[in-house]
Amino acid sequence: MFIVAGASAHSAFKQAQLLSRLSSIDTVQSVESQWVYLFDQALNDETLQSANALLNDSQIFALRQTENDEVQVLVTPRVGTISPWSSKATDIFKNCNTPVHRLERGVLYTLKGVSSVSNALKLALHDRMTESVFDQIDDAKALFVETAPKPLNSIDILGQGKEALVQANREFGFALSDEEIDYLTAAFNKLGRNPHDIELMMFAQANSEHCRHKIFNAQWTIDGEKQPLSLFQMIKNTYKESPTDVLSAYKDNASVIVGYDTMRFYPKADDNGQYVYKYKSQAAHILMKVETHNHPTAISPFAGAATGSGGEIRDEGATGRGGKPKAGLTGFTVSNLNIPGFEQPWEDNYGKPSRMASPLQIMIDGPLGGAAFNNEFGRPNLNGYFRTFEQNVNGEVKGFHKPIMIAGGYGNIRPDHVEKDPIQEGDLLIVLGGPAMLIGLGGGAASSVDSGTMGESLDFASVQRENPEMERRCQEVIDTCWRLEDANPIVSVHDVGAGGISNAMPELVNDHELGAVLNLRKIPSLEPGMSPMEIWSNEAQERYVLAIRPSSLAQFEGICARERCPFAVLGEATETRHLTVEDPLFENNAVDMPMQVMLGGTPRMQRSYETVTRQGNDFDVSKIDLSDAIFRVLKNPTVASKSFLITIGDRSITGMVARDQMVGRWQVPVADAAVTTTSFQGFTGEAMAMGERPPVALLNPAASVRLAVAEAITNIASANIEQLSDIKLSANWMAAAGQKGEDQALFEAVKTVGMEICPALGIAIPVGKDSLSMRTTWQDDGVDKSVTSPVAGVMTAFAPVNDVRKTLTPELKSDDESVLVRIDLSKGQFRLGASILAQVYKAIGTTAPDVDSFDDLKAFFALIQDWNNRGLIQAYHDIGDGGVLATVAEMMFASRLGVTLEPQTIESLFAEEIGAVLQIKSLDWESLQSEIANSSLNDAISLLGQVNNNDQLSVNGLTFERAALQQAWSEVSHQIQRLRDNVDTADQEFALIADTGHQGLIAKPTFDLNEAIEASMINVRRPNMVILREQGVNGHVEMAAAFDKVGFNTVDVHMSDLLAGRINLDDFEGLVACGGFSYGDVLGAGGGWAKSVLFNAKLRDQFEKFFNRDETFSLGVCNGCQMLSQLAPLIPGADHWGRFHRNTSEVFEARSVNVRIEKSTSVLLDGMQGSILPIAVAHGEGRLVASAENLATLNANRQVAMRYVDSQGNPTQHYPLNPNGSPEAITGLTSLDGRATIMMPHPERNFRALQHSWKPEDWQQDGAWLRMFRNARRFLG
Repeated sequence: MFIVAGASAHSAFKQAQLLSRLSSIDTVQSVESQWVYLFDQALNDETLQSANALLNDSQIFALRQTENDEVQVLVTPRVGTISPWSSKATDIFKNCNTPVHRLERGVLYTLKGVSSVSNALKLALHDRMTESVFDQIDDAKALFVETAPKPLNSIDILGQGKEALVQANREFGFALSDEEIDYLTAAFNKLGRNPHDIELMMFAQANSEHCRHKIFNAQWTIDGEKQPLSLFQMIKNTYKESPTDVLSAYKDNASVIVGYDTMRFYPKADDNGQYVYKYKSQAAHILMKVETHNHPTAISPFAGAATGSGGEIRDEGATGRGGKPKAGLTGFTVSNLNIPGFEQPWEDNYGKPSRMASPLQIMIDGPLGGAAFNNEFGRPNLNGYFRTFEQNVNGEVKGFHKPIMIAGGYGNIRPDHVEKDPIQEGDLLIVLGGPAMLIGLGGGAASSVDSGTMGESLDFASVQRENPEMERRCQEVIDTCWRLEDANPIVSVHDVGAGGISNAMPELVNDHELGAVLNLRKIPSLEPGMSPMEIWSNEAQERYVLAIRPSSLAQFEGICARERCPFAVLGEATETRHLTVEDPLFENNAVDMPMQVMLGGTPRMQRSYETVTRQGNDFDVSKIDLSDAIFRVLKNPTVASKSFLITIGDRSITGMVARDQMVGRWQVPVADAAVTTTSFQGFTGEAMAMGERPPVALLNPAASVRLAVAEAITNIASANIEQLSDIKLSANWMAAAGQKGEDQALFEAVKTVGMEICPALGIAIPVGKDSLSMRTTWQDDGVDKSVTSPVAGVMTAFAPVNDVRKTLTPELKSDDESVLVRIDLSKGQFRLGASILAQVYKAIGTTAPDVDSFDDLKAFFALIQDWNNRGLIQAYHDIGDGGVLATVAEMMFASRLGVTLEPQTIESLFAEEIGAVLQIKSLDWESLQSEIANSSLNDAISLLGQVNNNDQLSVNGLTFERAALQQAWSEVSHQIQRLRDNVDTADQEFALIADTGHQGLIAKPTFDLNEAIEASMINVRRPNMVILREQGVNGHVEMAAAFDKVGFNTVDVHMSDLLAGRINLDDFEGLVACGGFSYGDVLGAGGGWAKSVLFNAKLRDQFEKFFNRDETFSLGVCNGCQMLSQLAPLIPGADHWGRFHRNTSEVFEARSVNVRIEKSTSVLLDGMQGSILPIAVAHGEGRLVASAENLATLNANRQVAMRYVDSQGNPTQHYPLNPNGSPEAITGLTSLDGRATIMMPHPERNFRALQHSWKPEDWQQDGAWLRMFRNARRFLG
């Protein structure tokens, strides 16, 4: 083993956070950390010099030695695994002509104040799921020990009978039922042989509750009476009753519904082999899917939420013959947070099992994981929810110690690819994506049992690990295939999820009633010591299985090589419905069983229950102080700001986002729905919104899910949708099946959705998921404890949008005199059962809200759409958690306007009845009176209050400052940011709430946004433009669309094209390096990408020649900015540029901010000087680092192109107005002659007016940043 020492692994404030945590465990007085790079082979002097340049930017570091009173431990990736960091770093070394066999990265911790590092300290220093700890550095050589492959095991059923299988079931955590054990014993006796462990693991995963939904397909008996329909049949009833516009339901990885015809924009190979971007007229049908990843998120929140998002993204990509994921959502439900120093009066600390993360830890790490995967894959995360609930109800603790982690989204698919083609005998069966690793073994089974019932090691073994950059590569392969249209080589594709390849490959061929012969050792693997069972069933992520015709192999191989995406042909499909997995290493058949034994013939589950009556408890509101109630409700996490889990997720990637969560000048997270455009042209689009109300299930399970359906509808009603039946739902069901009253609750909930409300509304549910083991059990000092979750039906609505420009938001307008109008579908019943108000006073109440009239809900939706189309609605916000009080407060926060409410009762303020609040001009309100009088909703519509400019809420004689209310509402988010991020930046953001001088986003262009300065040249010629990307780059398509719009011939160029000589930069006049996560930001953001040029003489010369040609220009944005800044030695006049490092907040920042365009030499910003414009930023490493001398030179030479400014237009260091802490607020630089420009913000995501999260009302056509692209075209003449 050879060691190269690196820099400090933690910033000063991260080190302080870590010390605080460690000193609370033991007598630790100080802690230091250092990166350590470990090579399995010695490096010669030349390789060491290159390695140090790649890893440490040629700085020399010494390995930290201990003093007398210090101890050290080394934390590395888990022994027996190869980390994603290692595989990407190895790729970079190879592409930089410095090949190494293997390297890993560890963190060396030096602790003072303890004589040894206790297990408790070690647990605080590493993630036991993915990392190992060594007391001696030298012991880390175990990382590189390749163990001999573990053997195949047989279970001796023939000799020991059923008992052998019972014992194996316990040992391996198969979670087989007694009936399944009997079934397998009989099946293998009939086959006349003993089963192998690999076959049992495969069967266990394929037939787990997680995969086979046995409870939803069960036969139900209630009070002794057999029920005619299963749960699944009741859900399918919605499709049977309302099949219109559903193209695929219940049979694929995602559902497909009808979308609009549009002009889709993508690259396709021309006659010269160049991938030229063009618009293509076709329908863009809508993929929809929502998944849960509850168990893994409970065990390891970051990895659990990340792989949950990754799995759902794969579902969309693996639909039909290949789909394109587009926009995502994440949701979380947990028990009480109990934030230290911010404990709330309704919170009790009941404890938790040691192996599970606390609710607070889940909400610190889980959102980071979900956001990180979406960010790196390149999918905007635009919607979601967050609820906390934990309460002792009649002596039983109800809550979400096992969290709900929802990952969902939608995408687009070509009409001719919706259905899979039939696989034929002899078709090649392929695994695409990353290598097999010993992670996630038995995840499907583990997710199917109550948390706490499996052994701890099995719980940890069942959690996967994420590598989103690899998934991006796979998706690029799938994209290239579907873009070939009729010539798409993919016959059928399936994602690899629960059960790994052992589940995915049989499903792939079984769908076509075939079998397969496969070679186990063809599966790419990074761990030679794995047993056949581990190779076959591990749940290593970022993999797909697919079938192609043998004649397509060369074509498919070429596509994968271009994207640097691994794949392997495992075998071929057979007409015989038998699965054979050959193992040439052990010279046997590891799997040799009929498909029918594995996937069919298991006995149907029987479920029964006796009906019980639900009881609440009294909730007396007569003594409640209104002021106390308002502040308690606003501080409840379910109501409070979700900013902390939104700003870490990219919401502008794709350039097709028309409505993200952040609303108004002040960017407040209150949007009701997410909306995207179908394409870069036109105004049609897609929308999604959520609804869920699990606490209500404690009183009335059916009402709970009726409310969830209605809430999803009142949320998505903010989008411009032609008719109610255009909406389709995903239904995700969570329950503690088998617990008293919970089977009944589940049945009643599913029945009302499937047989009553959805058929009445004309809405189909073509997709969904169930997770029915929502109970946690453990022992606390010998005392048995348990937490049971209420039934939760999480509804997600999806719909095509007629005109994205007509999306309503909660932002109040101040132009004309206006009123607030309440539409209350309960018509004044105002039931408080299971409301947030009840929860914050530790009560539950007796009578819950409900949807009393389905016709009224239909009339509500029609009225909102009609009034919106007529331009009558100024602002709109649905009524949900926290009641109308929370709704009105959020509308105020988005606009910093005041509201005076009509007299209210506690019930009318806080009841969570279905409805909405609308802002309507006073004159329009008067003219609508006769129309309202004749409406079926006449007694549901009432005057709620008046809008004014005084920044206060007035109700029942009390006055509350907006700032005080908003600080209460933002406190949870602020506290979590202080624990997770830089305390200083968290405090700076919080301070803006009360800053009356802060005017939010402003727009002061010094030019005409719509002036087409390129018009005279656009028909003369189309200059060739390199849209450059590296593996992991994800912002190239919108960049190409922006340049295409102003007259460029945009060509998709992968670095592999340049390395292979397929493309030469001599043929191009413009080059843009695009945003994303090249190599997953391994070796620093943009570092691996830049070094693959600098360390390759041929590429270095080609880039240097391009930069030196006077007729060319170049642009680097975000990751491309980071990359080009490191190519400064090749760019004339770029000597003084700096480098871009980690944001001061130390988290990914996705914001809309203001920048001022400085008077610089940049040819791209010509004529824009002095403009202050809103722009999207989305990066983790955007802080400029440059010497004082270089900064002075850049200023003197007019090479500073852009700065972050506050709402007065002054350069600012205030976070998040300056989102990364760059000195002098610099965020854009240019070369001396202005031909090379780099910037961290994303102009390509704001070239259309509708792409701005906030914009002035009169920006209707072009966005603020199209002028920059027009300048590029004008420069070339």
